Amino acid sequence: MPTERFQFTSSEGHQLAAALDLPEREPIAYALFAHCFTCGKDVLAARRIAVALSAKGIAVLRFDFTGLGSSEGDFANATFSSNVADLVRAADHLRGTRKGPSILIGHSLGGAAILAAAGQIPDAKAVVTIAAPSDPAHVTGLFKDRIEDIRKHGKVEVSLAGRPFHIKREFLDDIAEHGLMEHVANLHKALLIMHSPTDDTVGIDNATRIFVTAKHPKSFVSLAGADHLLTGKRDAAYVAGVIAAWAERYLDPVEPEQAVVSGEAARMVVVRETRNNKFQQMISVGPHRMLADEPVAAGGEDTGPGPYDFVLAGLGACTSMTMRLYAERKALPLERTTVTLKHSKIHAADCAECETKAGMLDQIDRVIAMEGNLDADQRERLMEIADKCPVHRTLTSEIRIVTKAAD
Repeated sequence: MPTERFQFTSSEGHQLAAALDLPEREPIAYALFAHCFTCGKDVLAARRIAVALSAKGIAVLRFDFTGLGSSEGDFANATFSSNVADLVRAADHLRGTRKGPSILIGHSLGGAAILAAAGQIPDAKAVVTIAAPSDPAHVTGLFKDRIEDIRKHGKVEVSLAGRPFHIKREFLDDIAEHGLMEHVANLHKALLIMHSPTDDTVGIDNATRIFVTAKHPKSFVSLAGADHLLTGKRDAAYVAGVIAAWAERYLDPVEPEQAVVSGEAARMVVVRETRNNKFQQMISVGPHRMLADEPVAAGGEDTGPGPYDFVLAGLGACTSMTMRLYAERKALPLERTTVTLKHSKIHAADCAECETKAGMLDQIDRVIAMEGNLDADQRERLMEIADKCPVHRTLTSEIRIVTKAAD
């Protein structure tokens, strides 16, 4: 999955660092992502959601707000209003170089900024908030014990998530002026609100207020068990999956030439490193995209199935499909097949029927469950057919793999 890194000019004239995560094929849509307060475009939640969305064909632009990450400027001079303005500038840049964002996504205070900016981004048809406050001033609760000092001295250093940041009086004044609910009431775009009921940073009552104020079409998805920053890998992947499925209803249909890959290319399997972690790979099979990774115990981040998982999945799918074809041809009352597989290494000496008698062997345990009013003979015949599936034959026959360097 390619990632383009570049800069664009902020509303205050600073160069802001941006990353555009692109799918392997022509994007079905472009999304603009706003990160949480004092975070950055490369915070785990932003990066993981962007990667997962690009795997589903949605390109995602994320960038560092002023004074954060690799962007120019002083964070102390940034305000909620300047963040909103920079989101509009980011959308303008995307429109001028690619295509305007049809999906807007904001995490935490970034969600509030997205709601405030949405009315100025005409391309946007779908808006998503993740753990967003219903009032931008909610963020002042992170340094509430220093507010009086900020008012008195004009600028004070505060500690946020263990890092020092300077907050100015102007920031407090600006954020107090924003009536976010007015923007929500006049959104006129599809809205998806995602929030954890156990979020102890931005309470679930914020999601309730946004939802009640917003007009239809609006949806709410509970992120039960997730923390505010979505530090769990599975939480970020779940968020991306829900966004992709939900937003599809509000996007323009993809042109046939973008949606269909024909001929030999449709069956070509391409595997490419994403470089987002040590092992993660992007797998492209015609129009399909998926991630591969290794489990945490093996040094990966478990963002996708492992190589042997895909081998087992191929064998299981082929087994079930072959049995289905036979059952339909013979009019057998097979209602459903479930194939459960496991890969392991065994000592060759423990396998009496194996030709190899020394060292270790690969063993695949396959358990097949059949539902339906089948008699004993029909079940026995279906089990015989299972061993005739093409992938089974491939795995148990001599395989020739031809490897060469790309031109």
